[in-house]
Amino acid sequence: MRRHLIILAKAPRMGRAKRRLAKNIGSVAAIAFYRLTLHRTIRRLGYNTYWHSWLFLDNGASRWPANTKRRFQVRGNIGRRMDAALRSLPPGPVILVGTDIPAIKAHYIKEAFRKLSNADVVFGPSLDGGYWLVGISSSRTAPRLFDNVRWSTKYALYDTMANLPSGLVCTFAATLFDVDNVEAYNRWRSAIGS
Repeated sequence: MRRHLIILAKAPRMGRAKRRLAKNIGSVAAIAFYRLTLHRTIRRLGYNTYWHSWLFLDNGASRWPANTKRRFQVRGNIGRRMDAALRSLPPGPVILVGTDIPAIKAHYIKEAFRKLSNADVVFGPSLDGGYWLVGISSSRTAPRLFDNVRWSTKYALYDTMANLPSGLVCTFAATLFDVDNVEAYNRWRSAIGS
């Protein structure tokens, strides 16, 4: 069975992506950050032969980038969109990531797939209490994984893990940070020296 990597993305336009971040740093800076990390994520992960890449887009974009398989996200909250994406692909382990993780690199994804070979679910925790990566060993693993999750809070990972049926093996990938708020944005700016 083939490994699948989903990159969940929004159209890189003001008003569509990073709206919460834009409230603090302005729309221009927020969309500039998003475009940068979106393109880096696709470049770093989208063409790797270790997995089959899929770009799941919101309905605001359809023609970019070239040479990456595209599908559209279903409507609904982030949990519904992630669940539908994870369960819509051909058989095999599936990992899903977002596009606002500046430190994301292929070796983190490979490590997560290796961990999934001995586990049912893998999470990549983020510093804010959420997660930057989630993976399942098959489309039948952990139904209702994203029910009743308090998204965009420090409880997101905790709530998601509470949905795991007993008996499933859960493991963790590296802890990274995603950029959802001004504190994370400033951490990223400090890390790149600007």
